[in-house]
Amino acid sequence: MISVHTCPLARLGSRETGGMNVYVRELSRNLGRRGVGVDVFTRRQDEGVDRIVEFGEGARVIHVDAGPARSMDKYDVLQYLPQFLEGVRSFRRDADVDYQVVHSHYWLSSPVATALSAEWHVPLVAMFHTLGKMKNRVSRARSERENGERIEIERLTMLAGDRLIAASPSDRDQMVDFYGALRSKIRVVPGGVDATSFRPFPSEVARAVLGLGPGKLVLFVGRIQRLKGIDLLLEAFARLVADGSGGEPLRLMLVGGRDLADRSDPEAVELARLRAVARHLGLDGLVSFQGAVPHSMLPTYYSAADVVVVPSLYESFGLVALEAMACGVPVVASRVGGLQWTVQDGRSGFLVPRRDPELFASAIRLILADDALRSSMAREAVEIAASFSWDAVADRTLRIYGELVPMEAGCRAACGAA
Repeated sequence: MISVHTCPLARLGSRETGGMNVYVRELSRNLGRRGVGVDVFTRRQDEGVDRIVEFGEGARVIHVDAGPARSMDKYDVLQYLPQFLEGVRSFRRDADVDYQVVHSHYWLSSPVATALSAEWHVPLVAMFHTLGKMKNRVSRARSERENGERIEIERLTMLAGDRLIAASPSDRDQMVDFYGALRSKIRVVPGGVDATSFRPFPSEVARAVLGLGPGKLVLFVGRIQRLKGIDLLLEAFARLVADGSGGEPLRLMLVGGRDLADRSDPEAVELARLRAVARHLGLDGLVSFQGAVPHSMLPTYYSAADVVVVPSLYESFGLVALEAMACGVPVVASRVGGLQWTVQDGRSGFLVPRRDPELFASAIRLILADDALRSSMAREAVEIAASFSWDAVADRTLRIYGELVPMEAGCRAACGAA
């Protein structure tokens, strides 16, 4: 796999890390358990990491030197793609490895993956995780808009790819409608959830671990971007506080992001803006900004919550909603993208049709105020989430590979995620 700009082992919730990292990591591990060797090539962002890191049976990350060994804006990485490409070629020659499939994740990996597929005469499988045209349709901040170069790379990759993987039926339809992709090339493979880690456990235990007192907890997990709709959540939460919803103390916790001294960093700018919005709404002391946390800690945060809110303007899939559901927590989410597929309206939570703070507040209010409804939705959420497993993701992906090339046990697939 090719993952140019972000490593599947990176800490989640900070800039350029999120559901795609989890997807690449868990898919690779589960393919490895099935006897398919997976090398994930990613750009080195830390001088201290080993060049090769094994992270599962048959699965390893290869850190490629391409540009400065630090985090960079994805568009700045473009100039180092030739160097990255040569690094992958060099590794293959030195290691004497033959790959049967190149699997690209995200648009930034696509030029590298397309070149390697042609050179090695092997099929190209591409997954985008988000689409530039869709982001531009909903973006409200100039810093989050995607330029024409990304969109053209996505279009060309959809032409060149032997198979395209969509995260949801809506993701597939957007490829067809906005890029002219051939529907016959596209296969839908949703994200998954590890039910051994993401499962219900007592809320009081989770709250004790996090040092939380009594009261209702509303939780957001994700990157700190305007695309995630956090300002809308703050406005909805202010309404809940004003009308005393839940009949007991309310707290909003935001998990994700980093406080950075560099105020030119878009994430730092957005985090500062959101803190100001919270102060303006009179929410001091009621909203906590937790920053990025280890993925292993997320089940504790989910289990401590009474409701998880995903107010995104756009999600190709929406892994946070699925993880929360697996932990037995109802979800209130925007009726957009893949969230329409994972969150069952009225069963595992509510889908909000418009970007209206009062509509979000009403949905959250219903769940907080009705213990029987919350318990019923919690049970339904666990049942629905159980159908989304990483085993199923690996099995579906293997079938796609098998459409293109015989996949025998012991083979090694190069899967790309940029």
